[in-house]
Amino acid sequence: MSPIVLYTIISLSATGITAAIILFAIAQRFKVIEDPRIDLTEEALPGANCGGCGFAGCRNFAEACVKADDLSKLYCPPGGNETMREVATILGKEATEKDPLVAVVRCSGSFAHRAKVNNYDGAASCAIASSLYSGDTGCQYGCLGHADCVRACDFDAIHMDPETGLPVVVDDNCTACCACVDACPKDIIELRKKNKRDRKIFVSCINQDKGGIAKKSCSVACIGCGKCEKVCPHDAITIENFLAYIDPVKCKLCRKCVPECPTDAILEINFPPRKEKDAEPKPDNQVEKGVVPIASDKTGEESKSG
Repeated sequence: MSPIVLYTIISLSATGITAAIILFAIAQRFKVIEDPRIDLTEEALPGANCGGCGFAGCRNFAEACVKADDLSKLYCPPGGNETMREVATILGKEATEKDPLVAVVRCSGSFAHRAKVNNYDGAASCAIASSLYSGDTGCQYGCLGHADCVRACDFDAIHMDPETGLPVVVDDNCTACCACVDACPKDIIELRKKNKRDRKIFVSCINQDKGGIAKKSCSVACIGCGKCEKVCPHDAITIENFLAYIDPVKCKLCRKCVPECPTDAILEINFPPRKEKDAEPKPDNQVEKGVVPIASDKTGEESKSG
C-alpha cells in the first residue's frame, strides 16, 4: 500500500473520530431530559388522540399536565373525572371535578318539517355545500345532511337518520370530544351538561330569522315569541335575535317551558310521559243550566222548589 493511501485513510479516520467525539460532547451538553411522569400520564389517558382536550394528541396533553401548576384548566373529555383523578395522583396535584357533557343536535328540521326548494348536485360534504350556498331548504341555518359530523366521530356516537335526514347522537358512546361540533359548518351541534338519567331540555333550533319567516321555512322553528321565557322560574331562558336559548347550567329541568312553545321547538329528552290532568270536579253548589233544583220537604217527599 502506498504511503499516500495510508496517510489518507489515517487522516479520514482521525477526522471521523474527532467529529464523533465533538458531536457526542455537544449532544450531552444540550440534551433534554424528559420528565418520566409524561409517559406515566400518557398511559393513564384513553389514547383516543381526539383533540377534545384542546391539544393535538394525548402526548401533548400529558406534557401540558406535567408542566401545569394546577389541573383546573385541563380536562380530558373521553376519560372524564376518573381519568383526571388518576392523572392528578400521578402528578401529586388536585383534579377539578367537572360535569360530564354530551353532544346535542339543535335542529329538528326533518324532511317532514322543511320542504326542499332546490336540489344540490355536488360533493357530499357539509363544508363544501355550506361554502357554495345556504342550503336546499328555505332555512339557511339548519342541517345540510351530508354527515360531516358522522365522519369526524371516532367513537361511533353519531349517525344519520334516513327518515329525518338529521344526525342522531348516541349518548352512551359520546365522549364530548367536540369533533362533531368542529366539523359542522352550521354550528347546530352543541355540548351540553349531561344531567341525571341523561335528561335534557333545549331549543332544537338556531334560526335567527323573524318569526313569520322562520315558521314559513320550517314548521318547528323557534319564532322568538318569548312565552317560554315568561314561564321559566329560574331565568334560564333568554331571547336574542328572535331565538330562544336555554342555559344548561341555570335550567332545573322543570319542563314548564315545553308546553308553552307553540311550534314544539323545545325538546325534552329522556323524561317520563306527562300525566294528563284529571278533569276538575264541579263544586257541589254548581248547578247546570236548565236543571231545576230539587228540594225535600219535612216528610221526606221530594217536591219541586218554586
